[in-house]
Amino acid sequence: MKYRLPLQAGLMLASLLLVYIVHAEELFDTEGYRSSQYRSPTPSSLEGVQVLDTPALQQLLADRPDTQLIDVYRRPFVQDRFVEDAPHANLPGSLWLANAGDGNLAAQWQRYFTHYLHQQSRGDVRQPFVFYCRSDCWLSWNAARRAHAMGYRQLYWYRDGVDAWEQAGLPLVPAQPAELPGALLTPTATP
Repeated sequence: MKYRLPLQAGLMLASLLLVYIVHAEELFDTEGYRSSQYRSPTPSSLEGVQVLDTPALQQLLADRPDTQLIDVYRRPFVQDRFVEDAPHANLPGSLWLANAGDGNLAAQWQRYFTHYLHQQSRGDVRQPFVFYCRSDCWLSWNAARRAHAMGYRQLYWYRDGVDAWEQAGLPLVPAQPAELPGALLTPTATP
């Protein structure tokens, strides 16, 4: 009888640990991209990608004006068009590739992402790209990781994104996502 309470507590702890382990595995897909709970604390680093804070981003933009800012904040896409569910603003000069930061990226969004990165880089894998979203947003982590897997080599992750930019008193501009060309909706489309 005196061991019953510790045994029950141990079993409860073990079952909670098992639930946590199973749940943690569901957060990432088989390729290692975050596939759920996108708004949660992010890691402080990403292999092959340099993490920037606001002063470092400002310095990069001053030193390398050819740097392309890529916003990957989500936007609903219904009946082959983006639907504005709320106004969105991003950093001046950004290209908004909505939905390109999802973990389990649907084929049309992979083609969309590939198309615009290729267009912006003109095929040069040394083109500097800065990926961002909001603070605690795995979408930009996924996008930067995906660009690295595609062979791009001058990649940056503005980890705290729009929130940090705004907190620094820097301007934001109203934004609309880059169009998803009709040709990319079909499964046989190429970038």
